[in-house]
Amino acid sequence: MEFKTVKIDIPEGSNVILGQTHFIKTAEDLYELIVTTVPQAQFGIAFTEASGPCLIRWEGNDRGLIDTCVKNLETIGAGHVFCIALKNAFPINVLNAIKGCPEVCTIYCATANPVEVVVAETGQGKGIMGVIDGFSPGGVETEDDKTKRKEFLRKIGYKL
Repeated sequence: MEFKTVKIDIPEGSNVILGQTHFIKTAEDLYELIVTTVPQAQFGIAFTEASGPCLIRWEGNDRGLIDTCVKNLETIGAGHVFCIALKNAFPINVLNAIKGCPEVCTIYCATANPVEVVVAETGQGKGIMGVIDGFSPGGVETEDDKTKRKEFLRKIGYKL
């Protein structure tokens, strides 16, 4: 078995959700979940089949974000993986709906941070072992940091 890390592309001003799923209708179901949860969201979705023709299936309403998802899954090369690139919404807006999708098995990350995917390869194929989301901790929050965190959440409308 061989391990490697793969950096995925996250377009400026967007977030990515990466997960594992198991059925051909995933792309359409995720499309419906996002568009009904956050109608103004721009997004792309791609899903890799793990049997039959083993195609990368795609949906979305933004061609650039669709292309990003397809490219990310081509680079990862594992089956039964989905990638969502999202603008004009945050993962927090759609994650519960995505987790409730019957085909979704796991969410690896939902982030705007740089992401490296840890991929294992065997004679059968490739699989995701985990992700490295962002950077290592740089210290412990101070009272000043806590004040800034609370101000930021209010500034972006997530707290009163």
